[in-house]
Amino acid sequence: MDKIFNFLKKSNHYKHLIGGFFVALCALDSWTAIYAAIIAASCLELKDYQHGGSWDWTNWLLTCAGAAFLALIYLIL
Repeated sequence: MDKIFNFLKKSNHYKHLIGGFFVALCALDSWTAIYAAIIAASCLELKDYQHGGSWDWTNWLLTCAGAAFLALIYLIL
C-alpha cells in the first residue's frame, strides 16, 4: 500500500487522477467523460512538451484513469 501512496505523491500524480475525475464530472455522461478527459490530458501534456518538458504518458494515463473511474460510476448508476 505504501508503494501506491508513494507513486501517487511522486510528481503530483494524484492531481492528475483528481483532475480527470473532475473533468469527467462536468461531462455528465460516461462516453463524453472519457472523451473530454483524453482531450484534457492531451492538452496538458502538449503544454508541458511545448514548454521544454517531455510528454509524460504516466500523467496522461492517470488523468484518463480518473475519468474512467467516474465513467464506470455513470454506467453503474
